[in-house]
Amino acid sequence: MADLQHTRQKAAILAEALPYIRRFHGKTVVVKYGGNAMTDEALKQSFAHDVVLLKLVGINLVVVHGGGPQIEELLGRVGKKGEFVQGMRVTDAETMDIVEMVLAGKVNKEIVELINHAGGKAVGLTGQDGGLIRAKKLMLSAQDAPEQMLDIGQVGEIEQVDPDIVHSLLRGGFIPVIAPIGSGAHGETYNINADLVAGKLAEILKAEKLVLMTNTPGVLDKNGRLITGLTAREIDALFADGTLSGGMLPKISSALDAARGGVQSVHIIDGRVPNSLLLEILTSEGVGTMIRSH
Repeated sequence: MADLQHTRQKAAILAEALPYIRRFHGKTVVVKYGGNAMTDEALKQSFAHDVVLLKLVGINLVVVHGGGPQIEELLGRVGKKGEFVQGMRVTDAETMDIVEMVLAGKVNKEIVELINHAGGKAVGLTGQDGGLIRAKKLMLSAQDAPEQMLDIGQVGEIEQVDPDIVHSLLRGGFIPVIAPIGSGAHGETYNINADLVAGKLAEILKAEKLVLMTNTPGVLDKNGRLITGLTAREIDALFADGTLSGGMLPKISSALDAARGGVQSVHIIDGRVPNSLLLEILTSEGVGTMIRSH
């Protein structure tokens, strides 16, 4: 009897997924993959299986990844300590070499291998490939003196995105896996925040959804409670009262820009929950915060 009940539960779950599969078939979803989901073995496998399943039901998946913990580990090995300003990594020339090695060499290839092993067809690239991301040096305004500009090294902001290579891969049935490194006008390399790359790509690709995986349940209020839905106006208030800070700043900024730029919905989800990607896209449950432009 218990087995029958379990079978019925499975059938109910599959039936619930059907309208979502129908709605998103042929649509593009950009996923920023980061945090614990990238370092915990079971969560890595779960992510790869989610991506392959979504691809098999006809959703065009594009994965953009970070690699913070892996970069920190290698920096530590060469005796350097990571430094952040407003959620952005300060990147001198030596750090940039390490960022490139870790993101383009180690992390990107590992994600590609995970997805391929799970039955997908992933291809790894960086923003340098096919002229995908043209970047320029990012200068930050000091928070306490906005007129003062901070130079944080080889950190880039996106000037232009040429999505041709991504379109070609999607047409060929591949899953692009993108490391957030861009090229400058004179061949310089720039480290770009992965949330910002994912947001801009979602906008340019006219994605149905942008999903940002994090190490928190989503956006939390001052009492640590999950805020399940947010509009642009509500986000401005959370910035103003200091609720949003640190690594959440680039996430929220890119989410808001994408929502204003035509992405239908933006989700900040808890990557520590197994199968969080499937739950967010194919069920009514959801596991995070949804951001709308208005």
